[in-house]
Amino acid sequence: MLLVTSIIASLLTIIFIKLSFAVIGLRRKNKVGLGSGGHDDLERAIRAQGNFVEYVPFGIILIACLELNGAPWWLVLIPGITLIVGRLIHAVGINEPPPNFSKRVMGMKLTFNTLIALVILNLAWSLYQLIV
Repeated sequence: MLLVTSIIASLLTIIFIKLSFAVIGLRRKNKVGLGSGGHDDLERAIRAQGNFVEYVPFGIILIACLELNGAPWWLVLIPGITLIVGRLIHAVGINEPPPNFSKRVMGMKLTFNTLIALVILNLAWSLYQLIV
């Protein structure tokens, strides 16, 4: 069962839906059907949503692999929480006019460090399971 992954993926999906509604709302407000139409607020919202979509699937896949391979729940939960926090901080940073680069950088550091940790955890846990 993927209980921890289900919770993490659900929370990340809630964030994605919020980011998507922000894009939809700004498209309606600015009467833009495609692209940003030169509106900075819409461009930021589009990139916040796009950036989220570019990184989150890898995290969810690696979290699910870790849980499916029998890692303890807390070893699955910790990187899940850091991925959620990193993506939230990044989204806030990119949507603040002008963009808050310190939050964006912090969010990306948390995201990349989480993905790297998940790669290491998956490799180590898989090798450990092969040996034991």
